[in-house]
Amino acid sequence: EAEERALRRLWPRVTRPPALPQEHRSLLLEMKAGEAELARLRSAEGDKLAEQDRSAKLEKEVAVLREKIHHLDDMLKSQQRKVRQMIEQLQNSKTVIQTKDTTIQELKERVSYLEAENLEMHDRIEHLIEKQVSRGSHSSRARSKSEYVSSKRVTGPKPLPLIRVVET
Repeated sequence: EAEERALRRLWPRVTRPPALPQEHRSLLLEMKAGEAELARLRSAEGDKLAEQDRSAKLEKEVAVLREKIHHLDDMLKSQQRKVRQMIEQLQNSKTVIQTKDTTIQELKERVSYLEAENLEMHDRIEHLIEKQVSRGSHSSRARSKSEYVSSKRVTGPKPLPLIRVVET
């Protein structure tokens, strides 16, 4: 701008025919130097504007990339939370399964115990029936075979005891 003002100041002298050729040449050289300097400044300003534009574009790109990184961080944190929840659910399920396995094992042991008791009771009943039958045969009245056959246990499929399983 300062050079433009200097050129404008000199412009009336340049447009008037010079009185002396020497002055004309010096003014022409001065004008060309001023124009060259002006072109250089304009070029520098243009470069500066181009750099400013490039800088603004880069700032926008950086802002967009920061936003994308922030979004990806949020997604990563969300995925990590989900994985932690899934791990916790698996651990809880494992605990529940272990508890149920323990309960099942206890019930199996109880069933085995009750089956053993049941067999023992059947054996006792059978023994008592045999005792009663043998005592009855010593009595004066003879029993017919049909009278005590009905009191003997009929072997066949045994009904299983009723067990209720209560889930907890």
